[in-house]
Parts: sequence; C-alpha cells; structure tokens
Amino acid sequence: MPRIVIAPDSFKGSTFNVDVATWIRLGWKSVRPNDVVIEKPMADGGEGTVETIAQNRDDVEKFTISVVGADGGSNRATWLLFDNGSAVVELASASGITLVKELDALGSHTYGLGQVLQEVSKHPEVTKIFIALGGSASTDGGTGALRALGFSFLDELGDELSLGGAGLVDLAEIDTSNFIKPPRGGVVCLVDVSNPLLGHNGAAAVFGPQKGATPEDIQELESGLARFVEVCGVPDSPGSGAAGGTAYGFRAAWGATFAAGSAIVSEMVGLPQEMEKADLVITGEGQLDSQSWNGKVVGYVRSLAGALDKPVAYVVGNATIDFPDDAFLGLSLTSMSGSKEEAMASTGEWLFAAGKELAEQYSLSLLSS
Repeated sequence: MPRIVIAPDSFKGSTFNVDVATWIRLGWKSVRPNDVVIEKPMADGGEGTVETIAQNRDDVEKFTISVVGADGGSNRATWLLFDNGSAVVELASASGITLVKELDALGSHTYGLGQVLQEVSKHPEVTKIFIALGGSASTDGGTGALRALGFSFLDELGDELSLGGAGLVDLAEIDTSNFIKPPRGGVVCLVDVSNPLLGHNGAAAVFGPQKGATPEDIQELESGLARFVEVCGVPDSPGSGAAGGTAYGFRAAWGATFAAGSAIVSEMVGLPQEMEKADLVITGEGQLDSQSWNGKVVGYVRSLAGALDKPVAYVVGNATIDFPDDAFLGLSLTSMSGSKEEAMASTGEWLFAAGKELAEQYSLSLLSS
C-alpha cells in the first residue's frame, strides 16, 4: 500500500502549514482512500516553528510569556522545553513583523525576544537553546534582545542608546558586566538565509525594504550595523544577516552558532524517519522563487528526498521559477485557479484540487510502471 508524506511550509499570508497538509491529504484521499497518508507540516525557523514542533512531539512543555513587541506593544510569546533540557524560542512570536501595527524600519527592535530568552536562560532545567530567527520586524542586530539579557549599548558619553537599528551609529561601547550567561549546552540560531550582515546582500539592503525601510533608512541601518561590527570586533559571516542581523548579535555577544532551520525542525518533528518509508513526498510553500532552494523548506525536503532516492511533488501558491526537472509533479494554485487573488481567496479549495490531481497522476504513474 503506497505511503505518502506531506511536508509543506505555511503559505504566508494565506494558510498555516497544518491546514495546507490537511487540505492536500483530503484531496488525495478523495481519489486514493486506501493509501497511508502522513502529515508532517514543516517550518524553517520562521513564524509557526514552535507550534509545528509542539504538534509533533509528546515530550515538550509549552510556556507563554508577555513581552514587549517590536513596536512597543504587548505580545504573548511561546517557548518549548524538551525532556532533554533543550528549549526552542521563536522570534516571530515575540518580535515578529506580523505583530506590529505599523512598520518602523529604524525604531523596531528585538527586546521582546530577549525577555523570552531571559526567562528561558534562568529556567533550572534548560541546558541548550534553539532560537528560530525568521519573521523579524527589525534591523537592530539583535541588540534589543541582548539588552534584555543584560548587555548595555552605550554612546561616547556613556548613555544607553535608544532601541532600534537607528541608534547603532552612535555605539561606542558594549558593557558586558551584567549579562546573563547562556546555558551550558550553548545557543543555536536557526536561520533560513545565508546573507551576511553587511553589504549589498546584507540585512539592511536585502530585507530592510520589506520592513518599511527607504533608501535613506537602509544607508542609516547599514552604517549602524557596520559600527556594531567595529565595536564587537567579530567579523561578518554568511548567515549573520538573518533576522535583521540578530544572528550576528547572538554569535558575537552570546557565542551562538548557526544551523539551517529546516534541517533542525525536520529532525525535531521526525520527518527523515517518515521520508525513509515514503513512496512519494509532497512539499510546498506560498511562493516558489530563487530563494526556495537556499535554506527554505522545499529546498531542504528536495535535498533530503534526493539523498533517500524518493520522488517529490510540489504544491505552491505561486511560482516565479520553473519546478525542478526531477519533480514528480509541480502544481501552482495561481495557475490552477487563474489568478493569485482567487488562489488566496479560496486556498483550501485549490489545495484540495491539487491533492486530487496529484493522486490521479500518481495512479497513472503506477499503471504505466
């Protein structure tokens, strides 16, 4: 009996990963009701990472804390604690861009993330922290979070800088006398990009515009991040630009290491074990583009499937590039529905249709084999 594994990311702005997987499964089952269909919703370290992991594990405890949002409002952030002492924290639920009322490229900050990490670090059972860094609203190099952890960012007069990326241009000294130490097992930043902190491919230039930054803002943020590097004395590196440079801040000040978010989440939810037993893997995301193969869920699933010699089918909201030549099948909801607006208005309906089409094509492939 064929075994199908469905492992999509969320369709941002439209449908959560759990619902994406369910609609595809229902469509598939309408054609092939006897197949074993396993839902393994995925995340790459962005919004929904904590919930994705929590839904797939029985050995986690969930905690919720009230924190200051990236725009100064109040957010409810959730973190997880595994039986083995590992904790998972998600930036998007504390300082995420989807939680701000108005974009503020210069003033948004990560202080709320630091508040969560302060609680986690003081928990007696925590031995290691994984920080999912996707979905940031700010470009502050993680200095807001680090401030909540006891670091002080001072100007030449010894005064504390204002929160946000704009103030970093005046950074003269970092006071580390009162910072909270990370747990003995260390800190791992889950990143979904390989961008450096600085330059034309860096945090401000590439991701600043989607956070509301004008060309002038980008120059100011770039100058602030460059000053941060100068004061820290820790060189830039691939991945340091993740979450507005938060990855760099944690590496430079808190000794964090980087890991691909998709790979770590995959291990935490048990995806590799399910894929080993699969006859077909179905993955997808909101938009397939040139970034999809670089740290995103679909790229990771494709790579893992290749290593396991498993066929992969893709269901995406929209595709700006061609599906891979080695795909079993690639379906775009925009193409199926006739427009992006229709695909987003009736995503569940079109995901069901996509699951049905995949099952029909799979049946034909079995007949011809």
